Amino acid sequence: MSKIWIIVYNIFFVPIFKLFFWIGSLFNQKIKIGLADRKKLFENLILDLAGMDRTKKMLWFHSSSMGEFEQAKPILEQLKKKYNINILVTFFSPSGYRNSLKYPYLDVISYLPIDTKANAQRILNLVRPNLVIFMRYDFWPNLLWELDKRDVPHFIVDATMKESSKRKLPVLINFHKFLFRGFTKILTVSELDKKNFLEFGISKEIVDSVGDTRFDRVYQKSLAAKNKKLFKDGLFADKQIFVVGSSWESDEDVVLPAILKLLQNDPSVIVFIVPHEPTIMHLERLEHSLMNKATSIRFSFLNNYQNEKVIIIDSIGILLTLYSYADAAYVGGSFKQGIHNVLEPAVYGIPVIFGSKIENSQEALKLVDLNGAKVIYNRRDCYRIIRSIFSDTELKERMGTICKNYVLENIGATDKIISEINKYI
Repeated sequence: MSKIWIIVYNIFFVPIFKLFFWIGSLFNQKIKIGLADRKKLFENLILDLAGMDRTKKMLWFHSSSMGEFEQAKPILEQLKKKYNINILVTFFSPSGYRNSLKYPYLDVISYLPIDTKANAQRILNLVRPNLVIFMRYDFWPNLLWELDKRDVPHFIVDATMKESSKRKLPVLINFHKFLFRGFTKILTVSELDKKNFLEFGISKEIVDSVGDTRFDRVYQKSLAAKNKKLFKDGLFADKQIFVVGSSWESDEDVVLPAILKLLQNDPSVIVFIVPHEPTIMHLERLEHSLMNKATSIRFSFLNNYQNEKVIIIDSIGILLTLYSYADAAYVGGSFKQGIHNVLEPAVYGIPVIFGSKIENSQEALKLVDLNGAKVIYNRRDCYRIIRSIFSDTELKERMGTICKNYVLENIGATDKIISEINKYI
């Protein structure tokens, strides 16, 4: 059966994927950039590896994009401090690749080539890894099968598997049984994920629940963020700050009317709005929505601040630090495709609210269950909840404590993962 899957995958699915990739590049800028960047993938990799001390062990981490790479960073940083090793990181997405070129804990950064058998053989011949770690998902069959042939240990780290995963559908489940059985270790973020992986007939010795490195990463970043100073001391003295983080237009359509009503009824509140994509068009749309209803100023003009009620953030990379100033936060994406990272505000011990599209986030679901976070469904909901948080100090502190404790209680996955990696280096 295994040979049949290899034949089917290479004859049918690889050509379909290559065609999809090519057609997608005609309409999608991200795919187009990824294709262009891959043109000299192997030539660049040969040059990058040429001067490397190959007497050191080689660890290869693969992340689909930037989000998965963030989860890898606590592991990478500990490994580099603890061991004299080489580390290669590959990406599928150009956003991950391009945003990581200056990250100091890596020796080589590359794209992952298209998953043909020849490409898998070629990259393994060049890299010669001692251990390969796939972050969360984005594992490719030909590469996995070639790793199996060469007896190269390979892990999935921060692994998740939904009970409703399409991988469990008839036929697909047999294909994934074949894929997963070759892994040396599958380290899941929860016991439920472990249970769901075991349904693929994987040996119990392979699968362990060790937690999620996102908790470690958010905690590390929060400590660093507290040392950053974005505003003059006392600028918001006696004020309560509400941060709207990573917002899309669909979030703002619900949250902005509630904010405007809150500002009318509570003069102590200041709002930071942090668009997920701070394009000129998006910023101007926000300013138009606030016109004649609330005073606003862009973050880049803050030297001219005159007690405006809304500060629109037109810079990137400062959201986590902004959360450190907040008394409560709304996390965006939850009225669009799926919520962004709820741990980033939670680590500061503040109440968190968000829309109803939270199925992609176990952390959001858990915080709701613990009563540290609230789900909003419409503008009326939004106003009622944020009004209650800002008018009830006891409620605000209780929710915030729940959020912070949830993060602190789940720190430690990195050490457990390092302990498993240690057996192979």
